[in-house]
Amino acid sequence: MKLQRTALAVSLALCCHIVLAQKKYTIVSPDKSVSVNVSVSDSLYYQVSLDQKELIANSAISFSTTAARKGWTVKGAKTSRQNTILKPVVWQKSATIADQYNQLHIDFTNGLSLEWRVYNNGIGYRWISSSKGEYRVTEEKASFNFDRNGRSWYPQEDGFYSHNERAYRNYRLDSIDAQKLASLPVLFDIKGTKVLLTESDLFNYAGMWVRGKGNGGIQAVFPHYPKSKKITSDRDEKVESREDFIARIQGSQSFPWRILMIGRTDKDILSNQLVYQMAKPSTGDYSWVKPGKVQWDWWHYNNIYGVDFRAGINNQTYKYYIDFASKHNIEYVILDEGWCDTRDLMKQAPGIDIEELANYAKSKNVDLILWTSWLVLDKQLDMALDQFAKWGIKGIKVDFMQRDDQDMVNYYETVSKAAAKRKMLVDFHGAYKPTGWIRTYPNVMTSEGVLGNEISKFAGSIDPDHTATLPFTRMAAGPMDFTPGGMLNVQKKAWSANPAEPMTLGTRCNQMAMYVIYESPLQMLCDIPTHYYKEPECMKFLSAVPVEWAETVPLEAKVGDYVAMARKARNGDWYLGAMTDWTPRNLKVNLSFLGDGKYTMHIWKDGPNADRNAKDFLMETVEVDKSSAVDMKLFAGGGYVARIVKK
Repeated sequence: MKLQRTALAVSLALCCHIVLAQKKYTIVSPDKSVSVNVSVSDSLYYQVSLDQKELIANSAISFSTTAARKGWTVKGAKTSRQNTILKPVVWQKSATIADQYNQLHIDFTNGLSLEWRVYNNGIGYRWISSSKGEYRVTEEKASFNFDRNGRSWYPQEDGFYSHNERAYRNYRLDSIDAQKLASLPVLFDIKGTKVLLTESDLFNYAGMWVRGKGNGGIQAVFPHYPKSKKITSDRDEKVESREDFIARIQGSQSFPWRILMIGRTDKDILSNQLVYQMAKPSTGDYSWVKPGKVQWDWWHYNNIYGVDFRAGINNQTYKYYIDFASKHNIEYVILDEGWCDTRDLMKQAPGIDIEELANYAKSKNVDLILWTSWLVLDKQLDMALDQFAKWGIKGIKVDFMQRDDQDMVNYYETVSKAAAKRKMLVDFHGAYKPTGWIRTYPNVMTSEGVLGNEISKFAGSIDPDHTATLPFTRMAAGPMDFTPGGMLNVQKKAWSANPAEPMTLGTRCNQMAMYVIYESPLQMLCDIPTHYYKEPECMKFLSAVPVEWAETVPLEAKVGDYVAMARKARNGDWYLGAMTDWTPRNLKVNLSFLGDGKYTMHIWKDGPNADRNAKDFLMETVEVDKSSAVDMKLFAGGGYVARIVKK
């Protein structure tokens, strides 16, 4: 009885209620708005409410290993609370994060534990195994029973072998059946409340995917451990068959957090940082990590012109990129595919001398990043990274993994550690969504796993409807290498494929706004320096806009329609960005986020003819203060950006 009274006393202090005899547990958020009910019988179930209204009906969860006995007999339960301030190495959304939650930890006699955290803006749970020796995870069940009348933004996939570059389909929940597979994150609208499902702290395990199960329910599925694999090209490895288990484990382990972000309004999702908060903290010194902008080459196939040399994959072209980057305060230049033999990183392409380029870049205060396929890096990891380090290379872009089974997830961690050992940054392409890498390994600055601007080379699918959806979906999982910055901007009917000089759908200011709206501490400039040199007014903004943010203030937002936000830079300047879909609209925002005093606001906005020629924009300078309001007129596919500097 003493144990029961102590547990009850602690629970009441946390606004939580536990009754061990009934095997029912309730834990609420610090502000008491979010509650989770957990029940234990022959199975485990949970239910989630917001403001005493059900968001998720009773849903089953379970976890099975070859080491854990059957059944769910509770050994003990305890609650705790956390209220601290996190200080990220890399400022994705803010310089500090308030980490406040109530926690419930349940131990079972079978060697497994279940841990819940309830925040004011979401919940998470994870499984923990205390088993020793080697064993296998044979099954994990995770279900999410939503109102069947709700809707989703659903990144439907064809199979587990995927770049995870998908459009978000807006389905009614009861239309999502078992044939509709999706990668994470997935966003739901449940009676006006936004709920985003994703995961964090994914290490030594398989990534979670979902399928429908009818009547509004969603359930987790996992790619099982590869049994046999076949290399089919210089970059592709296909899984031919899989084992009957998810993961092979050695000793005790905590498994990934299953996260449900909760937003009363659409804009609440924009400031949610639960993926970061629930990731493991980093160990070691990462003070050397340097975020920055990157001049990218592959998007336009090195098609610079107006120069006195033959453009292409050669040192003259990359010195041109380096000169451009140096002039415009761009920290990095990337050498994408083509600089080396794709099967041998030690064999440079004719006309390329990396050591010479690295020395030239250093003399211009610019650093280099090198692309590699994951397969060749896997074979030459230590040899290649040691050589890159000797050359003075500061980062790698690793491409074409296309899986997130346990085998591949472990590869990501191997690369992250190996790069950090040599003080190199990492950009994962052909990748699954981020799961908190930027906290655990802060040198992993960004990743793809997004239907991004590279597709504008080939197809007109990267349109303002899609780009106005991403801040609420893929970006909620973490930094995304969308690669913005196109200067050949067109309206809907004017787009055509031109891979060597690509067009982008939407206005010039829509592309520029992505540098404020989209988060990537390694943020690309995708277009040809030739184009940027012709746009000095735009380069005034692109040279100045940072990639880290001390503070983020969502202003106006509706998923897939429009988004406006303000962000504060390290130096105290504020940046304002807004994007709309194909619907022209006027957004009015106030500047109450500013401090005291007067400010100068430098504006780039859609020009009066942007509906016909999407490249049209105007610049304006006005004086503002925290009592000011701004009217933003956005044309179809339009945008708006401003830099606000204290006088």
